[in-house]
Amino acid sequence: MSRKTLNEKNLAALGAERLAALLIEVSTGSAPIKRRLRLELSHDLGPAELAHDLRKRLASIRRSKSYVGWRKRKALVKDLATQSQMIAEKIAPEAPSEAFELLWEFLGLAPGVYARVDDSRGEVGAVFGAALVQLADIAPNAGLASLPLAERVWTGLRDDDHGQFDDLISLLAPTLGDAGLDALKAHVNAYSEAASPEPTEHAALQFLRDLRGDGGNYAAAQKDRFIRDWLQQIARAQGDIDGYIAGYTHDQLCRPTIAAQVATILLDAGRAQEALSHLEGADVADARHPAWDHAYIACLAALSRPDDAQEHRWRCFCDTLDVDMLRAYLKPLPDFDDIEVEDAAKAQAAQHAHFATALTFFLRWPDLAGAAQLIRARTREIDGGLHSLLTPAADALRDKYPHAATALWRAMIERTLFDGRASRYAQAADQLMDCAAADADITDYEALAPHDDFLRALRARYERKASFWARVP
Repeated sequence: MSRKTLNEKNLAALGAERLAALLIEVSTGSAPIKRRLRLELSHDLGPAELAHDLRKRLASIRRSKSYVGWRKRKALVKDLATQSQMIAEKIAPEAPSEAFELLWEFLGLAPGVYARVDDSRGEVGAVFGAALVQLADIAPNAGLASLPLAERVWTGLRDDDHGQFDDLISLLAPTLGDAGLDALKAHVNAYSEAASPEPTEHAALQFLRDLRGDGGNYAAAQKDRFIRDWLQQIARAQGDIDGYIAGYTHDQLCRPTIAAQVATILLDAGRAQEALSHLEGADVADARHPAWDHAYIACLAALSRPDDAQEHRWRCFCDTLDVDMLRAYLKPLPDFDDIEVEDAAKAQAAQHAHFATALTFFLRWPDLAGAAQLIRARTREIDGGLHSLLTPAADALRDKYPHAATALWRAMIERTLFDGRASRYAQAADQLMDCAAADADITDYEALAPHDDFLRALRARYERKASFWARVP
């Protein structure tokens, strides 16, 4: 490896004095770098000094009111991530109680931060979500008494308007213990019995809610949802399966994803027949639901119904061409029977209604010969817009099956030019060069036009795409 490569070993070889001078140089004019360097210096003085500086930074973020535009959003996200990482990685090992307090304070920044930044990408939410997990990791070592912790958790839940404390109960359940969870449950029940808030929305907003079917007191309905969620988290943490299930309405239990989740919990508790009943009560008529299918098969296996489980696996495979489902189907088969079934599965895949699903199957199995045969047989069905599928497929096929790879490249080129996607012209030009390179290895183009004919036709159809042709040698 070159001694000029930027890595720790090569940089360490420069020596402390030169590195210090470089850090001073690169930090000039960069507030984030300066803050990070000061934090590292504070850490050398001990966790108390670092905690002091972190609190000053958190207070500064809390006081900020200016809107953060898209140009500065990345810097804000990095700054927030730095604060939580310094707490979790630098303070927590030596002073877990202090780290817990700091992370709780950090999570309290969420409402103010969300109010002044567009988080449609979820980057800010991801930082606060990671901090919540770090809080749960630190909690067992922080010497927290269960009842005071329950009070704090309740305060966080009650005042949480932005989701920064989602799953707080589940994450802190081991630290809360039964006593803390019971105290928290008492708070939730008391809150449930208290009068619901009166509607405060403008009449026009209430009218729109009525039209959408959200009529009534929206605030009261939201309160009910929170209460159900909190009680379910408590019940799950205490192993109260029936209490957890009771938190769902009948309509919710009919949803495949929820039915699968409930069934999995019941299965783990050795209640397979009840689990199966919940699954059979779900509405799965419209489509396949992977989580439901896996839970259903697990129930059948637990109830010693292997033939029914196999039948369902095959049905799922035929509908979805799920590779893992086929492997599970083949696993219990006797020797040589699995080869026959595998051939039948490939034949089934080749006839699947959706070309992209079939191609995905052959690539994942993997069976490149089958993928090439599929492409030759169904060239007209290739959707050139599926770059994320076709690009790696062509790369996998180019050496042994250049004809099939060429068909994929041509489909992507044609789609790019037809749509006028100038941002993809460079990629399309490279694909055209790939076609030219593969031409020497193709002895029979079969239904495809030879390369020179394809190139002439392409120029004739898209002669006005000057910015594309300028990229083609």
